Amino acid sequence: MSDFIILAEWLEFAVRWLHVITAVAWIGSSFYFIALDLGLHRDRNLASGADGEEWQVHGGGFYHVQKYLVAPAAMPGDLIWFKWESYWTWMSGFALLVLVYYLGADLYLVDPAVLDLPVWQAIAISLASLAGGWVVYDLLCKSKLGENTTLLMVLLFAVLVAVAWGYTHVFSGRAALLHLGAFTASIMTGNVFFIIMPNQRVVVADLIAGRKPDAKYGKIAKQRSTHNNYLTLPVIFLMLSNHYPLAFASEWNWLIASLVFLMGVTIRHWFNTHHARRGNPHWTWIVTALIFLLIVWLSTLPAPVADETQAMNPAAERFARADGFAEVEGIVLGRCSMCHAAEPSYTGIHWAPKGVRLETTAEIAAEARRIYLQAGLTHAMPPANVSFIEPDERAKIVAWYRAAVAG
Repeated sequence: MSDFIILAEWLEFAVRWLHVITAVAWIGSSFYFIALDLGLHRDRNLASGADGEEWQVHGGGFYHVQKYLVAPAAMPGDLIWFKWESYWTWMSGFALLVLVYYLGADLYLVDPAVLDLPVWQAIAISLASLAGGWVVYDLLCKSKLGENTTLLMVLLFAVLVAVAWGYTHVFSGRAALLHLGAFTASIMTGNVFFIIMPNQRVVVADLIAGRKPDAKYGKIAKQRSTHNNYLTLPVIFLMLSNHYPLAFASEWNWLIASLVFLMGVTIRHWFNTHHARRGNPHWTWIVTALIFLLIVWLSTLPAPVADETQAMNPAAERFARADGFAEVEGIVLGRCSMCHAAEPSYTGIHWAPKGVRLETTAEIAAEARRIYLQAGLTHAMPPANVSFIEPDERAKIVAWYRAAVAG
């Protein structure tokens, strides 16, 4: 069983690596094409009939790029489609959601202090919210409201705020912000899979058949692409938030997440305006800084005090009953709890790293796997062994964990 835990950790690492690689590819191509589209010179009467062009230099070579508003007169034989970056980012992200939050639901997804849910219900809510989010978003875009760009954006922001609030009242703080990121990313990939790609296929099919493509397909795809443009930066923040308890473990975590979407708008507005050669609206950076300072202030407000008497889940109970737990509990309290506490006593540590507290029997038992991996099997914790944990103490942690999983 202990070997399975090691393999599971490496599997999670591999999937996370894949997720980062594909996300970099997707975000990079998205940023590039948005900047390219906004920066095209459309004031030139091009013989090719193209809508605009731009010359670029990179890597020692020169590139001449042209954009056709609908499509060229004839279909190229080597057309490159930009879709798999998006698809694999979502698939690898969902795989991570399963590996970390579904298989580790007792620790990462469900927080009895927020809402005491059975694991299957929490997973069902997670899946339903991701699918339902796309349906609601798509219906809004296709309704009459979708014809008013500003009104639609305001409504979408209101939906995101409501979802942020809802997630933080159902899941743990860490899972709530991660789910808000997954909710948003699912909309973005849905735009690519259900709208942008099918519309482009219609245009390609019309060209091959000798028909004149309808410009409406490009217009619809452009709307969804614009939404993806403004949602990209908040998604990155939300995916990184699980490393920072000031973001996910504060009382106002839902409001912090909501404000991040506004920062995404102000930052992207500056880049979009700059790339379109319409000036440099520096006021956007002032607004962004003010919103960020508001977020910092919100993170300092006291969070609700967790119920210290709440019962352990069955998995934690197994580790608490296992042989050697009493010794391990003493080791953790003596070597780890000075940092991993509600009020850390170690100099320079002002809050529990990653929001992990190790002060009670329930907290230590619930974190058994991470204690085993980081303080038993490896020397990751304590950092630089600042609390001088001894080799025999690490051996006791390993023996306790393996005895518990062996059963």
